[in-house]
Amino acid sequence: MSERPSVLFVCVHNAGRSQMAAGFLSHLGKGRIEVRSAGSLPAESVNPAAVAAMSEVGIDIASQQPKVLTTEAVQQSDVVITMGCGDACPIFPGKRYEDWKLDDPAGKGVEAVRPIRDDIRSRIEKLVEELLPDV
Repeated sequence: MSERPSVLFVCVHNAGRSQMAAGFLSHLGKGRIEVRSAGSLPAESVNPAAVAAMSEVGIDIASQQPKVLTTEAVQQSDVVITMGCGDACPIFPGKRYEDWKLDDPAGKGVEAVRPIRDDIRSRIEKLVEELLPDV
């Protein structure tokens, strides 16, 4: 792992779970962790319910755009966290891979997205502790 660890979040549409996770890691990592997110079949825009749920906790992801998953993004990341994208993510030796089982917020209202958001936050808090143990 480099001086500044890098994390890639991957889900199918890169519109909900991965965007919320990237938002939390950017916020909680305070610039000490490089953050990427991508999707195997990116949506046109970020899920409005995910934007609203994150806004409630003071994190703005409204300006984010879903991005396509590339081999380069995986290669450049120390940790790759998948969220329901199955086998779409290429595997490279020496990378840390995790698969987070999370409900998909697609088509759900903000009330249904809040528990997903809170689950993601607790996972991100643990990840920050692991990646930045001396801080």
